[in-house]
Amino acid sequence: MGKVFPSVPRPVVIPICVVIIQHRRNIYLWLSPSVRPHAFDHFAFSLLADMALLQLASLTNSFTNILPLERKSPFRATKPIPCRALNNVSTNSQTISRRSANFQPSIWDYDYIQSLSSKYMEESYKEQSKVLKEEVRMMLSKVVDQLDQLELIDILQRLGVAYHFNNEIMNILDSVYNMDTSKWKNNLYATALKFRILRQHGYYISADCHVDRMLSLYEASFHSFENETILDEAKDLTSKFLKEYLIKNEGSYLSLLISHALELPLHWRISRWEAQWFINVYERMENMSPAILQFAKLDFNILQTIYQEELKYTSRWWKRIGLVEKLGFFRDRLVENFIWTVGTHFKPNFGNYRRVMTKVASLILTIDDTYDVHGTMEELELFTDSIDKWDLNGTERLPDYMKICFLALYNFVNELAYETLKENGYYITPYLKKAWADLCKTYLTEAKWYYSGYMPSLEEYIENAWISIAAPTLFTHGYFLIPYSLKKEDLVYLEEYSDLIRFSSIIFRLANDVGTYKRENEAGDVPTSVQCYKNETGATEAEACEYVKSLIFTTWKKMNEEARNSSLPQSFIDTAINPARMALCMYQHGDGLTIHDPEIKSRILSSIFRPIHFKT
Repeated sequence: MGKVFPSVPRPVVIPICVVIIQHRRNIYLWLSPSVRPHAFDHFAFSLLADMALLQLASLTNSFTNILPLERKSPFRATKPIPCRALNNVSTNSQTISRRSANFQPSIWDYDYIQSLSSKYMEESYKEQSKVLKEEVRMMLSKVVDQLDQLELIDILQRLGVAYHFNNEIMNILDSVYNMDTSKWKNNLYATALKFRILRQHGYYISADCHVDRMLSLYEASFHSFENETILDEAKDLTSKFLKEYLIKNEGSYLSLLISHALELPLHWRISRWEAQWFINVYERMENMSPAILQFAKLDFNILQTIYQEELKYTSRWWKRIGLVEKLGFFRDRLVENFIWTVGTHFKPNFGNYRRVMTKVASLILTIDDTYDVHGTMEELELFTDSIDKWDLNGTERLPDYMKICFLALYNFVNELAYETLKENGYYITPYLKKAWADLCKTYLTEAKWYYSGYMPSLEEYIENAWISIAAPTLFTHGYFLIPYSLKKEDLVYLEEYSDLIRFSSIIFRLANDVGTYKRENEAGDVPTSVQCYKNETGATEAEACEYVKSLIFTTWKKMNEEARNSSLPQSFIDTAINPARMALCMYQHGDGLTIHDPEIKSRILSSIFRPIHFKT
């Protein structure tokens, strides 16, 4: 336990006289033009006795030497270090010429978020949902024909309610996988549906389908691995056929599904947005089940009430730490950050994941914009060094606005580390520190490129950009937040960033680039993969975009195979893959995060704020 107790830190003195002291379980940040000596002396004795926990997150233990601590920890929580007196950016910054991206303020007002309410929180709707769920469960158990079973599973998945029937679905899939379905040899639809659903759930099934023109096969082709050329050929051929079909058959139910698939395949879509869309489509089907439809709508609305309460919580946290008011130069996108977490994990038992990851994403945007548009090169180097060393003492060199950023991040990481230590017995601060340090170092590299006017090669750009997109930082935090038992042997995947993390991050980055390169080029930001490829090859803008899109498809095939072979828990595999899906949806029509895109706004309204109506 010797490593757990670092040397007692000295009081930290930073400009405008800041002294951090601790009295019993409370940490105080005194800020004044001149700190009164007797105010400090009053607590001096307690400082020596109780300051050990303040520096708990500053340990330098190597990853390989970290040992899980006893679950009954002797440590007690400390209050975060407030920074209320640092309301304004340092006067020194007023003499510095700084960039400005003129980001639009958030369109989601704090008071509006706090006023959210829904009748679907009432117990009567929950009881109604339980009755409908059992009715659907009975339907699922009565279906005997295996093709009918797969079709029902497909419908439940697209409606977003399959998570209620995990055991029943896995039993059916085990049966389908182990039984002879040679009778489907000449049934392309059945063969492709079986292939897609079994691969989706981690079963290995051979890609020896010899067909070229069905929607089901087109969707199945996106579950391919590297070197499965027959599925690549099937994708190309079915895509051509489906586009020709649409020209001649507009407006039909099948044409809606085809158009939707060609826009973005089902395997690349986010469950919540797909559920909202497919509920409307399913309602038009001739053989639609009223019970299933009603259950899907009710479940969607009940989940929406859960999201609203979580959003209220994160909105209160965001207002309390006050970064928008104190800084003001970065993108305030709390609601958009929250919808990312819903896209990653929508189920009710992931509430803590969504709340905490919204905080992570909000802090990432703040720091990202500090590097991109506000900080000078000298300031950014100092800030990166402070994050790397994770030392409060080093903040005295920073301008006031960076002190605010550092303290907000420092408080957040310490709080999360304490909660994880208390709940699971793992000391995770070194992993979180590494993730933030790695991120800031890649931000600094991009800042150096910008200030020097350097144009990297595409390979050099991607090697840095798959980390600077912040996905590895998100995954590292997410690993400790998803509800399952932590395994020490899995932590090496976080330390070294496994291929699963890398592939998903690359897709995240490339999707972001395709959606944002026009805005970023106009703003004079660091070049994206599109610009790098154009500069390296002399390609046109359209050709560069198509090439980057082809990289997304190639990388996704690698991720498919990596996900199937991974020893990580399925919940973390989903945590790693779903942000790639979310990126493709968020940047599908442009920069859906920075700019208030009408399409993204509509999707957010449908997912979080507006319940689905029942027809009378």
